[in-house]
Amino acid sequence: MLMQPASREARERLKAAMERLASGERVALEDIYRATSAKLFGICLRILGDEKEAEDALQDVYISLWRKADRYDPERASPISWLATFARNRAIDRLRVGKVRQGSVPEDAAAPVADRAPLAEAILIDAEREARVHTCLDALEENPRVAIRTAFFEGRTYAEIAETRGVPLGTMKSWVRRGLRKLKTCLEKGE
Repeated sequence: MLMQPASREARERLKAAMERLASGERVALEDIYRATSAKLFGICLRILGDEKEAEDALQDVYISLWRKADRYDPERASPISWLATFARNRAIDRLRVGKVRQGSVPEDAAAPVADRAPLAEAILIDAEREARVHTCLDALEENPRVAIRTAFFEGRTYAEIAETRGVPLGTMKSWVRRGLRKLKTCLEKGE
């Protein structure tokens, strides 16, 4: 998964808000809530299947975040990955507790709740790969870097990019081809 420059800025703002929250700044929690609540609510709702339960789980996520913000390590995961794992676990906990309270779960059905969401480890690996892609992209010369980002992040055709940049189509294709080759080499070194 490649990250667009705007989402990189959003991730950096979120990281900064997490750091501010860890140091006790209450306003940072509002910033984090505004940036993440829709996504985290979606995770809770998908797992719980009930809006009220999802809202309660989401509230639990932010209460836990307030208490545990100092445990966030930006070296291990992006803020949204860490919070998504928080939300998933909180929703699963509520799902288990709700079924136990209702008494509708037979003992053999009390096994862990299946979840199609990726495991936290997979989320961390994806985040590391994503960071590696951007590091390698940033190492490219300007022309191939801009061409690749425009083509792959903005979905523009080589012809459109060539026209915008004022170069022949063949030149644009060469920039992309050479850039992708260098990008592949850089990524393979990082594995």
